[in-house]
Amino acid sequence: MNLADQVLDVNDDLPIRTDKPVHSGKVRSVYWLTEQDSRRLIQEKGYDVPADAPLAIMVISDRISAFDCIWKGEQGLKGVPGKGAALNAISNHWFDLFKQKGLADSHILDVPHPLVWIVQKATPIKIEAICRSYITGSMWRAYENGEREFCGIALPEGLTKDSQLPEYLLTPSTKGILEGIPGVPAVDDVNITRQNIVDNFEAFNFKTVQDIDAYEALLKEGFNVISEALAPLGQIFVDTKFEFGYVKDAAGNDKLIYMDEVGTPDSSRIWDNNAYQQGNIVENSKEGFRQFLLNHFPDPDILLNKDRMAEREALTADNLLPLDTMTTLSKTYTDIAKTITGSPVHISQNPKQEIIDVLRAQYQLVD
Repeated sequence: MNLADQVLDVNDDLPIRTDKPVHSGKVRSVYWLTEQDSRRLIQEKGYDVPADAPLAIMVISDRISAFDCIWKGEQGLKGVPGKGAALNAISNHWFDLFKQKGLADSHILDVPHPLVWIVQKATPIKIEAICRSYITGSMWRAYENGEREFCGIALPEGLTKDSQLPEYLLTPSTKGILEGIPGVPAVDDVNITRQNIVDNFEAFNFKTVQDIDAYEALLKEGFNVISEALAPLGQIFVDTKFEFGYVKDAAGNDKLIYMDEVGTPDSSRIWDNNAYQQGNIVENSKEGFRQFLLNHFPDPDILLNKDRMAEREALTADNLLPLDTMTTLSKTYTDIAKTITGSPVHISQNPKQEIIDVLRAQYQLVD
């Protein structure tokens, strides 16, 4: 079997029954089900949602995104084998653990296939909720250059690169371009302070000011649950991005939930603890791939400078990455998924056909 055949790179052309445009992001595509199919599945499967709740099929791809670009490899590799299934498996594991610990539900109702979720429609909080336990990456670079305040929080003097912070640090940023908020530039992914959120909570989609406390608690609690679960596995949970939203349960009550993905190599930094104790950083996350790209090209500023986006896109289009880079990255994703979940990642030999078959046979969503 050709390695490229195992990769699901185009995931917005599946024959899933829908009467709305397919929304395709960097990694996932969302198919909104017809009202009739949503109602039927809610009734047949007993999902804890209102009878008229809109449902969607969310299909993850194996595409690899870094520095806001999609990268491809030699020998027709348009993604990383096993990456999508690894991300879904890890997220499913943490979402289940959060529920067991009594934290909060997620938007996921069902997992028909390793690359597929059935989700309920959520109203997203317009915040990238970032929690940090160590100072590294862009934060360290800013600290080294003299910055001591991050998102309105003052850091002490004397911190060293890759060292543990005195306590969890919450550094939220905007999700999407938000206009008309005093003191917040209308730019995607710009850092904000807690006071920005409190003063404009409705603009960020919070229903009440009190829900800001709830989201911060869920962020810290979720981070702590993952960190404590990773420690016996020899892994350090360095930092992560969570996303939150609102859904309604079957009784019509609003509830704040975790959404998107959590604790994955795409949304988090995860370090090998043994290597860290010896003074080395071994990444079990996409951060290692980012570092490879910065070292691989002679002018890394193209990847770091948003004003050079046209050059960056040309770099992506004109360069196929070495095959061993893509296979090493595949091993990073599948190995950490197996470590976390205890089960090997299912790598499909023909992922698109597998998805079509299961959605047709078990969910009657393909004509």
